[in-house]
This record gives sequence, structure tokens and C-alpha cells, in this order.
Amino acid sequence: MTYEYNSKIPNIDVSTLTEKQKFLLTENKTFCMYPWVHLHAYPTGATYPCCMAEHPESIGNAREHTLKELWNSDKMKELRVNMLNNKPNKACVRCYEQEANGFYDGRSSANRHHGHHIARTDETLPDGALERFEMTYWDIRFSNLCNLSCRSCGYIFSSSWYQDQVKLTGPEWANDNKPLILAGKTKTDMWEQLLPHIDYVEQIYFAGGEPLMMDEHYNILDELERRGKFNVRLIYNTNFTHTKLKDRTVFDYWKRFKSVAVGASLDAMGKRAEYIRKGTVWDEIERNRALMLEVCPDVDFYLSPTLSIMNALHLPEFHKDWVAKGFIRPSDLNINILQDRACFRIDIATPEYKQRIRTLYEEHLEWLKPLDNLNRATTGFTSAINYLMAKDNTALIPKFWKDTLELDKLRNENILDAIPELEALK
Repeated sequence: MTYEYNSKIPNIDVSTLTEKQKFLLTENKTFCMYPWVHLHAYPTGATYPCCMAEHPESIGNAREHTLKELWNSDKMKELRVNMLNNKPNKACVRCYEQEANGFYDGRSSANRHHGHHIARTDETLPDGALERFEMTYWDIRFSNLCNLSCRSCGYIFSSSWYQDQVKLTGPEWANDNKPLILAGKTKTDMWEQLLPHIDYVEQIYFAGGEPLMMDEHYNILDELERRGKFNVRLIYNTNFTHTKLKDRTVFDYWKRFKSVAVGASLDAMGKRAEYIRKGTVWDEIERNRALMLEVCPDVDFYLSPTLSIMNALHLPEFHKDWVAKGFIRPSDLNINILQDRACFRIDIATPEYKQRIRTLYEEHLEWLKPLDNLNRATTGFTSAINYLMAKDNTALIPKFWKDTLELDKLRNENILDAIPELEALK
């Protein structure tokens, strides 16, 4: 089922709203529906209003408190009050930065897809508390289980990073940390807390770690199937290396649901892909995509690359290659701009390197615009140019090389063997 991206118009008849509700959804510059329908937990248990919320602005920890207790924590109540009064929040600076540069930000998405719950704002008490605890949107990172150790990631989101982390930080760190970490108090805690909300859930975002390796992911799909809730919208961010767990193949599930969107976090192709996202076997990725086209061709599949200094000059080539192979349409690319870690941002580039990126993207946009009926990929590349030019972070280039070469040594790799264009940044 094809899905239209980038529209900021709420999926609701605004003429039925009160003036206050209409203002919140269409004019308020800080309001976001997420604090009224959603909580997000990382594998560390740190809990936030959403996955975009800025660190360290957590509202608490799911290993110490239940989600219900965190729902009306002091920070959560303060956030709701601020949003209702059009007051900026420290937790939301990533969305503010994305929106300022033209990206389709999380706040816009929340208001578009969950705006039909705007009446919940009328139930909000003066101190920001909301007695109704019904999560219609789920995004819980159950664990850090992952088979890749990507350059822009780390131990918190990938169990495969553990050995590198031990080498980088020393044996004392290893004594206090295990490879696999869980968001809840036990292996099943998060699932048990989510289960009472399954009658309310409308949309689930699966990410990781690597969600297609997790029992929890398949348990949720099994329960939705058992209850016949095939109208729940499923959204994925997956490294696309695994498509089955034991005897359960994800393609067979996806065929049954009405709306499935799969964002493959593929930053590059070939040796660049295998360097940036260590553990990737590129031929397997392409075989998985070919099989998916046979089994469930109507599922909305798109590339969701993390745009960093490492793949900035390669992304257009990758985009065109997969279009030429018939794996995607020109519109099937949704750029995820890297904001953290700062030393990997595209805006660390020198003025000369920035101009190379800008020229390349402008040329790519000439090819893309007439073919991009969703304006999804076009918005991504256009916004990336804005983001690239907005700040001068060249002072972070030494940090980029320090961290990169340190990891290269541990992994017996050489970044310039995989990404030779980065020689220009030395």
C-alpha cells in the first residue's frame, strides 16, 4: 500500500475542531500529539516522549518505573503544559532543527497521523497530567539485539558493538556491562505492559537494535493476527539483513496487513555499505529485496539512509543504481539526517567539500524532481543542502579522523579503502 509522505495536513476534518484544537494542530509552533498518545523507551530503559527527544531530557527509566507511572512524571506534565502554551522545549530541539532546514520532522508526522486524538488535550489537567493512559502509537526498543556494528551507532543500540566498546573503554567497563541490554525490568516486562494497550494501538514503529531479529516483534504480529487487527499500521526501520526468525518469515506477515512501510537503513552499496554498517553482506541485501518483490510487492519499501559525511558523495549514485535495478522507484528514498554523533554530520565538511556535495545534489535533483511523485526523496535532498550549508562545523574534522582511525585500528580496516573520496577531508 503506497503511502504519501511530507504532507503536514492532519488526517482529520479540521472544520469539526474547536478553534483551540485547530490552532494546536495547524498554527502552534511547538505542539506535538506524541505526549498524548505515546511513550518511547530505549534499550537502556531511558524513557522519552518520542524517539526524537533530545538527550538527556528523559522523563525517567522503565527499569525503575512502569510506563503508567512515567506517563504523568513531572517532566511529562511540564512538556504538555509547554506545548499547550506554544512554549519551546529543550527536549524538542532536534525537530526544531529539522523543521528549520525543511525536513519532514517528527512533530509534523505526529500531528498528521494522530491529530484525530486532539480532544485528549481538553482532558489535560492544569498541571499537565492526563488520566487517560491509552497508547495508540508504540515505539519501544525492547533490546539492543543487533547483528551489525554500524559506524554511526554504538553499544546502546547494538549488541554487536560490545567487543569494540570493551576494547575502547577497558575491562572495568566490561565488568559492569553485558552484551545484551533490555528496556524493561525483565525480558517480557515491556511486552506485558504493552499488551493492555493493544485494543487502542493504531500504529507501531519497529526499530532497534534490529527488530527483525527480535522475538518481541513477532509476538506482537502474532497477537495482532490473532485478534484480526490487520488495520494497525506497521512501520519499520531495519538493516534488512534478516527476514525470518526460526520458522517465521516476515514477508508472510506483511502480506496480511493493510498498511506496511519498510524503511531499509541502507546508507550505501557494495564495499561502502559493508564498511559503514559492519556485518553487512551486500549480496544478501539485494537478494532479500528481490525476494520481497516476489512475495509482497505492494508493501511500501524505501531506502532510509542515515546521511553522514561518510556517504554524502555516494548517496545519489546508490539511489540511481537501485532505481535502475528495479528495486525502488525514484520516490522511494527517505533521508534520515545524522545529527548525533556530531563529528559525523555532513556539515563538518570544508567549504570546498560542501560545494562538491551541493553541486552533486543539485544535479541529482534535476534528474529526480520530474520522477518523484511523492516529493519524498526530493524533500530529503533539498533539505540536506539547507542543513549542509546552515552551520560551519569544520572544527570537528579532527574528531572525525581520531574516532574513525581508532576504530579502523581495532577492526583492521581503512576508511579510504572503502570511501576514497574522504581523502579530501584530511
